[in-house]
Amino acid sequence: MSRVAYVNGRYLPHGRAMVHIEDRGYQFSDGIYEVCEVRGGRLVDERRHMERLAGSLAALRIPAPMSLPALGVVLRETVRRNRVRDGIVYVQITRGAARRDHAFPAPGTKPALTVTARRLDFARNEAMAAEGIAVITLPDNRWERVDIKSISLLPNVLAKQAAREQGAREAWFVDSQGRITEGASSNAWIVSREGKLLTRALDRRILRGLTRTVLLDVISAQGLKLEERAFTVEEAYAAREAFITSASQIVMPVVRIDGRPVGNGAPGLIATALRRDYHAHAEIA
Repeated sequence: MSRVAYVNGRYLPHGRAMVHIEDRGYQFSDGIYEVCEVRGGRLVDERRHMERLAGSLAALRIPAPMSLPALGVVLRETVRRNRVRDGIVYVQITRGAARRDHAFPAPGTKPALTVTARRLDFARNEAMAAEGIAVITLPDNRWERVDIKSISLLPNVLAKQAAREQGAREAWFVDSQGRITEGASSNAWIVSREGKLLTRALDRRILRGLTRTVLLDVISAQGLKLEERAFTVEEAYAAREAFITSASQIVMPVVRIDGRPVGNGAPGLIATALRRDYHAHAEIA
């Protein structure tokens, strides 16, 4: 079955889904995006994704192309037309198409909206979680507003490629004080030797991951100790466990950092339990 994409009011075959050559997303990375997990054909944490999307639009002063309830209808229809049971739905909104000029285009320029959906190999992800993944650390060279989910992701692309070239799955960015901020496409977590979960507190240096948000409820329900603070690379090397969180990976155990084994080099009990219980606390509709 061929894939279908939504582009500015039309559902089109994926191969014919195109935007204008002067779309500001293409010219300037002038846009935002969201990625929502699809589980059993239903959207996971749609409300939270829509709230974050609205916040990103407001931060960049891009008008919403339609109401959030209407956008939810488009997301569901795109998922339905692509027959996605387990996967992701991706929504991108740019400032629209206009003559190339760095300043904002004239008022009334219509934002561009595209939505795509695709399947993920659920069994493959579960097998990966059972084995754990490797990460590398790199200096954080991104702009200072990574809390906005913008499409300006070149440093993230280069970090991911560096990770792949070193046989790793993810890269963790490190700030000028030697503290880990987050992954190239995930939030970073460790479990200290004392059994306390550590993840960086929300600030402008990290994205407010929605999987991270839900996981706070899972941690509370399991009675685990949590400290939201920056942790150093050395603390990560010495951790009992480590893992990442994202919409596509959920809770993914990390078993190596910069080639060094984490704990005993296998997925830890805490990360495994958090992954197991995650969807019991998510909003699925």
